[in-house]
Amino acid sequence: MFGDPQRSAIIAYTSVFIGLIAVGGWISIPFIPVPLTLQTFFVLLAGTVMKRFAIIPAALYILCGALSLPVFHNGTAGIGVLLGPTGGYIVGFVPAALVVGIAYEGSGAAARRITGLVLGTSLIYACGVIWLSLSTGLPLGMAVVIGILPFLPGDVVKIVAVYMIADRLQSRRAARNQESGGGAIL
Repeated sequence: MFGDPQRSAIIAYTSVFIGLIAVGGWISIPFIPVPLTLQTFFVLLAGTVMKRFAIIPAALYILCGALSLPVFHNGTAGIGVLLGPTGGYIVGFVPAALVVGIAYEGSGAAARRITGLVLGTSLIYACGVIWLSLSTGLPLGMAVVIGILPFLPGDVVKIVAVYMIADRLQSRRAARNQESGGGAIL
């Protein structure tokens, strides 16, 4: 790690985002028709900050929960959560973080980044709904109605918020790099 600032940054950001995703499961903001939690918000934000390396905190978050650390929603843990009806959504964090990260690599256009955020959220939905249907025996159409539709308004708000925060962070990072004449670590 000594002498490798990028590796050090990845390790630091990984620990921060594992913690944020875990804390995001405890935060419940009243919203219509269902309350917002911030787990997916922090998964998407990790992609914007860590780029493709955001797959690391997403995967380690799942591993921590599978090893019975109470990191899932409201402090739940264990393989049983992953095998339960909501486990697919949690597993969807990994491809979502990767897709968002790839969309945020380089100096991409706003459309590419927004598409990455929408695709990342869609991957969480796809993994979640497929597993919801398989684990409960619900028809796929009913799983979509139960597992996506109530969450769409809140996830649109999260996508907009993540995009705005990421844009602000990148503007600040660019200004800081220009002042110091250095390159970005991530």
